[in-house]
Amino acid sequence: MADITAATRRPAMHPTSTTPASPAARLAALVIAAFMLLVPAAVAAEGPMEPLKIAGSKGMHTFHVELARNQQERSRGLMYRRSLAADRGMLFDFGTDRSITMWMKNTYIPLDMIFIGSDHKVSRIAKETTPFSEDTIASGKPARYVLEVPGGTADRLGIRPGAEVSGKAIEGR
Repeated sequence: MADITAATRRPAMHPTSTTPASPAARLAALVIAAFMLLVPAAVAAEGPMEPLKIAGSKGMHTFHVELARNQQERSRGLMYRRSLAADRGMLFDFGTDRSITMWMKNTYIPLDMIFIGSDHKVSRIAKETTPFSEDTIASGKPARYVLEVPGGTADRLGIRPGAEVSGKAIEGR
């Protein structure tokens, strides 16, 4: 019995055309589709900013932070960002003190993760986290918030465990 599949198969067509798509056109379409899948639309998206102050050994420093308050915002975090200004960050609010674990999946820039308790004091700092790592970064003890800032910030500003944190983003919560 002869294989008739190749003889009866129709070539790929452009959706609005009756002529077969060229190999170059098919390749271009595949490249565009792959690019759209790999690069999320909100790569450079930033949400509303709120000031957050931390007392370091070198004085009080004000960060302008995006807030990640729900699961969707916390899951995305700073993924896909290619840069983060020295005075910017993202504050994750987990609602109550609890054991928190984070990771750096799809995160291009090293970060300092500053774990903060409901008492508004820094409890732990994970410094210079590794971009793209799926290793777990744990709070060590219960914390309510995690502030992500550019890697090296905690050392540059002298932020240490026990430092006081204040601002509208955490006041009255």
